[in-house]
Amino acid sequence: MSRLLIVHHTPSPHCQAMLEAVVSGASDPEIEGVEVIRRPALTVSPVEMLEADGYLLGTPANLGYISGALKHAFDVSYYQLLDATRGRPFGLYLHGNEGTEGAERAVETITTGLGWARVAETVIVSGAPSKPDTEACWELGATVAAQLMG
Repeated sequence: MSRLLIVHHTPSPHCQAMLEAVVSGASDPEIEGVEVIRRPALTVSPVEMLEADGYLLGTPANLGYISGALKHAFDVSYYQLLDATRGRPFGLYLHGNEGTEGAERAVETITTGLGWARVAETVIVSGAPSKPDTEACWELGATVAAQLMG
């Protein structure tokens, strides 16, 4: 069975709504053979990161950058992941009330260094998630999870 690890920092109701939609999509009954594991970015371990076959990353954009929690998750695991996780699929969702470009660029830099493969467009939401926003989050979760079926 493949493992999809959702690493998230969810400090607000808006981020929580996005996370729930991502988990729902990743856990769709039509997706078989994929175990969905979710971990807060401050508690995920390097071993959990290594054992995953794919990743969904979720963070607010704080002051135009990823949350310190998601940065910490990569800080403690980056070198362990560097050669061991190349080519693994990932997706990203961001919540920001103002510019998210810096946060998206930071994740792009980190995941490019790791050699991960983006398999879906980033979902970016500003303010309260609308129905189309949560549908996009659901689709993100389903898309990344479907990459691990097989």
